[in-house]
Amino acid sequence: MSTTFFVLLQLSILAYALVAGVFLAFSDFIMRSLALTGGMGGVEAMQVINREVFRWVFMALFLGMAAVSVLIAGYAWVALSGPAGTLIGLAALVYLIGCFGVTVAFNVPMNEALAGMELRKETTRDYWLQTYVPRWTFWNSVRTGAAALSAALLLFGLLWMTQIQSQPA
Repeated sequence: MSTTFFVLLQLSILAYALVAGVFLAFSDFIMRSLALTGGMGGVEAMQVINREVFRWVFMALFLGMAAVSVLIAGYAWVALSGPAGTLIGLAALVYLIGCFGVTVAFNVPMNEALAGMELRKETTRDYWLQTYVPRWTFWNSVRTGAAALSAALLLFGLLWMTQIQSQPA
């Protein structure tokens, strides 16, 4: 394995873990806190969060890791073998399906539905508390687990690979 790709994999472990940490914060306390705000404060705050997330580092990291995951999966498929290669390839696939795929299929459509709702309507409050918060949080927790699992699988794959390479022949 080239030094460049080895460093890329190490940085990817960190990036997967950072994405997992952001998602964990939302599943652990941010969504619960927004749901407990009076009136429509949580809806309004989430609408703002969903607009602002596109303008900052997190989105570049989140989307960038989807692209890097395609590269990692391809490299693992073509250039790596054995358990280490399998773990590295799985790390990328878990991120692509469990994190990026879940976002596109579940979280984004709910965010778009919420963005189009008026703050003063009772139907908005009902959707927020009865549908959006529990479902969005569930799928966000799936994303959290997928990003964390990707970091762990990639770490274990690299450790396995370095252990095998360091053993005398």
